[in-house]
Amino acid sequence: MPTYVMFFGFTQQGIANIKESPARVEAAKKTCESVGAKVKEFYAIMGMGQYDTMFILEARDDDVAAKAALAIGAKGNVHTNTLRAFTEQEYEKIISSLP
Repeated sequence: MPTYVMFFGFTQQGIANIKESPARVEAAKKTCESVGAKVKEFYAIMGMGQYDTMFILEARDDDVAAKAALAIGAKGNVHTNTLRAFTEQEYEKIISSLP
């Protein structure tokens, strides 16, 4: 299954209610599951400017990853940025197929 890195940045609403963040992380994991994605890992991050936390998740395709990001963002606590991540094996396969 494709892997995605989903970055989250707190909105004013999200930071104002920061103590609720651990419960929101669990709710976001459930939201991902409800649209067909699986959260593999969660990290709080530093040094990324506008981003504060992130998920590593697996989803069947970009549509599922987008649904997860939109559903989480619609709650108003974070804004998202989702990137496709390629495993080392996927990367090697892409490189080996270059002309």
